[in-house]
Amino acid sequence: MDILILVIIGLLAGPLLGGLIAGMDRRVTAWFQSRQGPPIMQPFYDVAKLFGKEKMVVNQWQILCAWVYVIAAAISLALFFAQSDLLLIFFVQAVGAVFLVMGAMAAKSPYSQVGAQRELMQILAYEPVLVMVCVGFYMVTGSFSLGAVWQQDMPLLAKMPLLYLALGYALTIKLRKSPFDFSTSHHGHQELVKGVLTEYSGPYLGLIEIAHWYETVLVLGLCALFWHTNVIWMALLLIVTYMLEILVDNTMARMTWRWMLKRVWLVGMGMCVVNLIWLYAR
Repeated sequence: MDILILVIIGLLAGPLLGGLIAGMDRRVTAWFQSRQGPPIMQPFYDVAKLFGKEKMVVNQWQILCAWVYVIAAAISLALFFAQSDLLLIFFVQAVGAVFLVMGAMAAKSPYSQVGAQRELMQILAYEPVLVMVCVGFYMVTGSFSLGAVWQQDMPLLAKMPLLYLALGYALTIKLRKSPFDFSTSHHGHQELVKGVLTEYSGPYLGLIEIAHWYETVLVLGLCALFWHTNVIWMALLLIVTYMLEILVDNTMARMTWRWMLKRVWLVGMGMCVVNLIWLYAR
């Protein structure tokens, strides 16, 4: 019964928290750019407007892909709140990400095709990092279960600092921020054609936005596990991490997918391997 309550909380709180985070992101970004910015509730207004528009798709396959994407994102966050297995959580999340790419590839638009290929490159970049982070949790707790994390007496950040830094690469990609926002972007200053989302519109684009909110809360929840022993320090860690993400987004230009693979695989995976070796040696 307790697990069912946690699942319901995750399903309901996910889009609410994700939308508020997106709204605060816009306001802080506007502050960095000396603008007033939209209200914090603007993401909810935008999604509500999308659901009020006419349903238009290139083909029926896009409808299936949009629904699978949002359902997979919701299930992965529900599993996270239910203290399930980390590998299972990110496997479900990866299935949704692949269906987003398949929906973009179903359209003949060259912009959609290029965006889908870039999204595949991003998945190829951050998924190994997420797996390495899961392995780090296993080496510290002896289990892939999230329940084992809460039994630890010390913050995991003290044992896995390099893994947390490597997780920052995955967080930047999942939040679609510079310099890794070349498959699509939430900022109007980047490009008019939104890559993998070019052929999505109306309610189905609204579903994708909600799925993005679920994924944002999921990745931030993984970051929160690194300081699970104190709620205040956990909140401070998340605030500092997200502010750094916004700072990087506003100070770096978009790079190529080759640059991304080199940095994430060489630097990110390198930090993961070093941290895992250190944990094994202990």
